[in-house]
Amino acid sequence: MNKKQVYIYKAFERFWHWMQAILIFFLAFTGFEIHGSFSFLGYSDAVRYHNIAAYMFMILIVFAIFWHFSTGEWRQYVPTFKNIKSQLNYYIFGIFRNAPHPTKKTVLSKLNPLQKLTYFGLKILVIPLSLTSGLLYMFYRYPTRYGVDSINISTLKYIAIFHTIAAILLVVFIITHLYLITTGKTITSNLRAMLTGYEELEEYGAEENKPSDLARGDMIDKKESLIS
Repeated sequence: MNKKQVYIYKAFERFWHWMQAILIFFLAFTGFEIHGSFSFLGYSDAVRYHNIAAYMFMILIVFAIFWHFSTGEWRQYVPTFKNIKSQLNYYIFGIFRNAPHPTKKTVLSKLNPLQKLTYFGLKILVIPLSLTSGLLYMFYRYPTRYGVDSINISTLKYIAIFHTIAAILLVVFIITHLYLITTGKTITSNLRAMLTGYEELEEYGAEENKPSDLARGDMIDKKESLIS
């Protein structure tokens, strides 16, 4: 089947991706210094820069949410369990045997089932946990200043634990993501696509007006159910 270069990752999508990566790396770096894992910037500067990066991360998230919902790109992250077993087998065994990829990437379906499930968990659970615990960590004293005693937090112990767990999960995701970057058609093809926006896709998958493989399957199932 013929292949062609397709503009699959839009400008804001690439900007959001790289800014998010930079901020997560920086937040992890300063956060683990605050945690006492090492000393580089000094505790006071690490706290200050960590807080600045956290605000930048929240602003980026607001813009990303607006972009995803205004463009409809949020649909890319709706999880599905179809083909997830074959995708998992591919990453564990098939990729080392040069097996064909079990799912086809298209403009309408950029993520495979395992990626959808992972990103969904990241956006719905891990990042909200990190942000919520981080904000509570920064402002836990503020409610009592204004007389709202009912939401007073007496200890940071559990907040710190949840924030650290979220940070570790983010670091694990980044490390896994760095490995998966190398699993494209070539070691650098996925990285190049996120830099330029263009990726080599099968010509059928490049047409935005054609349904994805999963969408076609759903249409066939619906037709068969109507006939029966």
